[in-house]
Amino acid sequence: MRWLNSTVPGTPLAHVASAVILAVSIVFEATNSIHVGQDGAFISFIPAIIIIVYLEGRSAAIAATLVMAATGLWARQALNSQISYEDLTRAILLLVSGGVIATIFHRLRTELSEALRIAEARLAAVQETESRYRWAFERAAMGFASSNRRGELLQANERLCELTGYETLELAQLQIEELIHPDDRDEVQGFLRDLGSDAAAFGAEVRLLRKDGKTFWARLTLSSSPHDEVFADSVFIVIDDISERRTAREALRAQKEWLDLALSAGRMGTWRMDFRDGTVTGSGKFWDILGLPVGPTARLEDLSAVVDPADWPKLAGSMKPSTTANYDIEIRVRRQDEHVRWIALRGRKEKYDDRSLYIGVAADLTERRQTTLLRAAAKKRERTMREERHRFSNLFPVITALVKMINVPGNDIAKYKEMLIDRIRTLEATHLLLSRRSSTSGMLHDLVSQELQPFAETRDIRIVGPSLVMPAGAAESFAMVLHELTTNSVKHGALGDTEGRVEVTWSFASADAGGDVVFDWVESGQRKLAGIVRHGFGSMIIGVDGAPLVGHSPKLEISERGFRYSLRLSRKEIEL
Repeated sequence: MRWLNSTVPGTPLAHVASAVILAVSIVFEATNSIHVGQDGAFISFIPAIIIIVYLEGRSAAIAATLVMAATGLWARQALNSQISYEDLTRAILLLVSGGVIATIFHRLRTELSEALRIAEARLAAVQETESRYRWAFERAAMGFASSNRRGELLQANERLCELTGYETLELAQLQIEELIHPDDRDEVQGFLRDLGSDAAAFGAEVRLLRKDGKTFWARLTLSSSPHDEVFADSVFIVIDDISERRTAREALRAQKEWLDLALSAGRMGTWRMDFRDGTVTGSGKFWDILGLPVGPTARLEDLSAVVDPADWPKLAGSMKPSTTANYDIEIRVRRQDEHVRWIALRGRKEKYDDRSLYIGVAADLTERRQTTLLRAAAKKRERTMREERHRFSNLFPVITALVKMINVPGNDIAKYKEMLIDRIRTLEATHLLLSRRSSTSGMLHDLVSQELQPFAETRDIRIVGPSLVMPAGAAESFAMVLHELTTNSVKHGALGDTEGRVEVTWSFASADAGGDVVFDWVESGQRKLAGIVRHGFGSMIIGVDGAPLVGHSPKLEISERGFRYSLRLSRKEIEL
């Protein structure tokens, strides 16, 4: 091997060997020419040319061919005193043969050298890949091992040793089944039996046993080599520790079960709205609440078949992405059984995979809403009945006071009845006005308008004042005051004159809305019996001779061209 390595082209040993072969060939040719004759000339140079091509290369072989041909011709001339035509022909054939041999051998040598170089490069690449693979195998984050189809471990990396607690040599003496929990061994053995038949790889989550007897969860993957490979009997094993992942998954599953139980107990369902696609995804309970068949996804427009038309704009508006984080609406749905249900949709806007989603829960509020409405109606009815009883209980003392206050004018019983009936009808009108309202209080504006309604089209009447409400008792008393002012105006003032004018106003005495309200009744026009103030039942009602039925600090001014009455209403007698 050393001699072959030393005879490569360009080395000193190759030069010496080539020179020796050339010299021997020349001597042999000269001897052959002397003893054999011309017939054998030049033929002995061919082996020498081949050897020189191998040792020196194409150029040296061609040069040696020229030397051999020249030497042969010189020997023929020396022996025969001349060079024949046949000698020249043999010399030319020698030169051509030597050139062809040198060229062919040179090309073969070059190709062989290139092939050897490529083979060496590939071998180096394979060695590098093997080195990297071995490095990755030993330092991988997962456990790697190889075994035969009988399950005998052949090789394991450091990570597998860390996971199992065994040393490398200890693992080499075990079978893969010994690392598997007894409850999972049958599954792994089935994997090993099936490998190499129809399947090339298997994977499963199994429990593995450490050397100290502790158990951990791992993802076990077994893969086999193809049958036509050298290592067809080998099995590659990958073990990934998933204990933490499994624990988290079990906790998540438990939480989901608790959530499902809580939602089921609360009769709620979960839903998700995708603004980009305009779709709604919900749980089975969600579709059950809406009275629709259970399905994974539905278009938002498809819900219009069950959503009340009056509530559809609220739900359809949810298709437009909003900056509002919270989502809270209540809608009515008409189920297939024709029952109307109140549904609450509550959720929150979230970002998921560059999508704007609303995720939340749906709850059936029908029973709760019906209960609330029934309770409110019952309370309202109870309050109305209580206030009606209170009003009726107050009505009879008022009527009794009217009877006592009215004197019989000139012992005229008919006149007395007329006056009494007139006042009672005023109370009746006020009572009816209060009964038409949802509460037992009356608007001050309504009380004034009702009293002056018969004269609204024939007289110049102006009513101005803020919106105020009077409780039932105060309203009935104030209606009596208005009736007396109206009756007096018809008999003696502006309402009895076609040219007359009545202006009724009220306002707060100060900028503070919590103060007294000043009520003014002002008449303009010719007045009958100006300056005469009668002291009777009407005067008692409006407070000319004392306190009025309602309010305080009354003021009365009468002239030939007008009439003015002012009254203050305290804060307890009005409601804002």
